[in-house]
Amino acid sequence: MTKKQKKTLKRIIAAAVLTVLLALLFHFVELPWFVQLVLWLVPYLVIGHDVLRKAFMGIKNGEVFDENFLMAVATVGAIGCGEYAEGVAVMLFYQIGELFQSYAVGKSRSSITALMDIRPDSANLEAGDGSVSVVDPDDVPIGATIVVKPGEKIPLDGVVLTGESTLNTAALTGESRPRTVRPGDEVISGCVNADGVLRIRTTKIYGESTVAKILDLVENSSLKKAPVENFITKFARCYTPAVCIGALVLAVVPPLLLGNWLDWLMRALTFLVISCPCALVISIPLTFFGGIGGASKCGILVKGGNYLEALSKTGVAVFDKTGTLTKGVFKVTHTTPADGVTEADLLESAALAESFSNHPISKSLREACPGLDAKRASDAQEIAGHGVKTQVDGRTVLAGNARLMESEHIDYTAAEGAGTIVYVARDGQFLGSILISDEEKPTARTAMQGLQAQGVRTVMLTGDAPAVAELVAKDLGIDEVHAGLLPADKVAWVEKLLAQKPEKKELAFVGDGINDAPVLMRADIGIAMGALGSDAAIEAADIVLMDDDPAKISLAMRISRKCMRIVYQNIVFALAVKALCLILTALGITNMWWGVFADVGVMVLAVLNATRMLNVKEYQ
Repeated sequence: MTKKQKKTLKRIIAAAVLTVLLALLFHFVELPWFVQLVLWLVPYLVIGHDVLRKAFMGIKNGEVFDENFLMAVATVGAIGCGEYAEGVAVMLFYQIGELFQSYAVGKSRSSITALMDIRPDSANLEAGDGSVSVVDPDDVPIGATIVVKPGEKIPLDGVVLTGESTLNTAALTGESRPRTVRPGDEVISGCVNADGVLRIRTTKIYGESTVAKILDLVENSSLKKAPVENFITKFARCYTPAVCIGALVLAVVPPLLLGNWLDWLMRALTFLVISCPCALVISIPLTFFGGIGGASKCGILVKGGNYLEALSKTGVAVFDKTGTLTKGVFKVTHTTPADGVTEADLLESAALAESFSNHPISKSLREACPGLDAKRASDAQEIAGHGVKTQVDGRTVLAGNARLMESEHIDYTAAEGAGTIVYVARDGQFLGSILISDEEKPTARTAMQGLQAQGVRTVMLTGDAPAVAELVAKDLGIDEVHAGLLPADKVAWVEKLLAQKPEKKELAFVGDGINDAPVLMRADIGIAMGALGSDAAIEAADIVLMDDDPAKISLAMRISRKCMRIVYQNIVFALAVKALCLILTALGITNMWWGVFADVGVMVLAVLNATRMLNVKEYQ
């Protein structure tokens, strides 16, 4: 609890003890009314002085109709009617409810603060003479060298100069998945250095670093309110003056016809207590805040409650392929050596032939056959649109597509597969073929199954070849696929899908946040693979998956739908109980104690329900 909350708790305990003692005293001893009034005013002012002050300031500033005004009028009116105990009790229970909701909000904020505890306190700046000084991260310029010791957070984005270590990325991804870094690797702020000393050259100032962008995103998420939040705010502005007028009418009109002014005045005061809209005004924003915090705990950054509400209505999920459903990294997935040729010989010949090229296909061949001596290869000749011809150990090696084999009159065996096929020959003899393809992400199929189980139609839009796209879509179980698309074609297809989507349903587009920025902006909801804090992803999308796991999309939708269920539960429950109690109060069936339940009791129950959003399990 905060210092202010502890102070409020002490006031509540003191007022509660005084209230019980006075109730016992007046039960056994008869005292004049003015003595009772003075004694009851002690616990009343102990617990309610701040509410009275806020009500007075509200009237002074022209903001009359709020919960402080309602509580002040109701309790002062009750005491004025001689119902001293009721007046004190209403104020006491109101303050208990306020303390409870303050604690719940604090817990919600601390959950996000603990999750996003990635703000660096300091940076170890290395000077030209090798000495190290501790400075504020804001004071570190681009190009400076910082030293990060084991157990410390990386304060700024940069490139490793010396040292080797593993990084804990839990604060960014929601998972303690270690990431090994060596000299030359890029590192981002917010990760925790696990075991080795790193010297890092900074590439961004603190204000532009990943950690600063993420903290700004989370802290400002509450500014983007969901439609239902805006509705509640507008509703409260109209509702509160309406019930105040209703209470005034109840206090004046019936007694003019039926008499008994005191009884109708008490009904009107109870009416005011019941009508306080705290349950809705507090619990609805708290639910969205809890939803955003719970999602952040799983490495899903939602930029506002409006996007969380929109996500719950998703009916169509559209995916890019490369970098979203696949790793975007080419890898040798299959080899077909010719008769009498070993797989090792095939891969070695291809890797050496491609050793001079920086093409992704060439890199994947070298990675499949590491440790080769590139000096064995010479006189590499790249043939545009065909492949390469290289001298390896004095022998001519060809590596390329079928056109290369045909142009060199090599008798080859055609191969099939979803990916790029590299044919290899040496001194005119066919050695075999190698299939290089982009690997599917291990959770991609689970992601599709999870979305389809929630009634979401899945579509894939890709610039890849139709044959490859069809195979990937079939393997993952995607409902619809469109391949061979340029970025403009993707936008056109999204426009068509938006026109075709069911009424009151939203379309979500999932991409890598860089090449797909136009489509991310056009879709109802843009979801980006965060790539551990990619600038483009954070800025282009409405929702960012910090660990690039497509299965988190299904989880995000479950979180959003749970959030909306709780919101609507609280709205229906609060309005139903209040409406019933208001009617019963107007009829004289309920008293001030029922009013306390209808206000404070309903608020506590609604806040308790809202705090369920803080308990988000990754695989619920």
